[in-house]
Amino acid sequence: MSEQGPIEREIEGGGAFYGRRKGKKLRPGQADLVDTLLPRLRIDLQEKLTPDALFPIPVTKLWLEIGFGGGEHLLRQAEAHPDIGFIGCEPFVNGMAKMLSAIDRDSIRNIRLYDADALDVLKHLPDASIDRLYLLYPDPWPKRRQNKRRFVSDETIALFARVLKPGGEFRFASDIDHYVGWTLERAMRSPFLQWTAKGPDDWRKPWPGWQSTRYELKAQREGRKSAYLTFVRT
Repeated sequence: MSEQGPIEREIEGGGAFYGRRKGKKLRPGQADLVDTLLPRLRIDLQEKLTPDALFPIPVTKLWLEIGFGGGEHLLRQAEAHPDIGFIGCEPFVNGMAKMLSAIDRDSIRNIRLYDADALDVLKHLPDASIDRLYLLYPDPWPKRRQNKRRFVSDETIALFARVLKPGGEFRFASDIDHYVGWTLERAMRSPFLQWTAKGPDDWRKPWPGWQSTRYELKAQREGRKSAYLTFVRT
């Protein structure tokens, strides 16, 4: 199996992770942080996944970002909200290395990380423990036979609803129209999630304080428009 190619990994409790784990070779400093800093920040599924147990500083809320990519959005949010604890999930080693470099450089203390499948974390989080959940520009798996690989499914929507607090938000962004519709359909099937949009601007414009990601910028260069969906846990 090549490091450059896709992999399929069986995950705890069923299902599979599809995607790449590695890209370009890490620089020595990045590799050192993966070996030394990541073990200190990595979520242990056996530990208590609550704000008071996860962070070395007091935090008032817990936000989760699934698949943070290069980390632009997660870092901006963590720096803007030092009183909120963040869990960032990203199996791609190069993205994780960039995140670790920023955390080390800026001494960020309100981020914990998980470098495998986010479903593992979702299944271990306590009920009603997350105040906000982000899924931004996930891999669209555009071919029909690949649709089952999409992170959004009836199963994951049920997990989102379980871990979100009443009034908590699930925020989704994508530049792929079919995936936007796919997510909207599955989220609206849930009796526990309510789409908040009242008019077109509510899904055409990003959220206040939005930090653009490299995937969004690429979509803009290629002429694709993004949608921003917000669902509230009832």
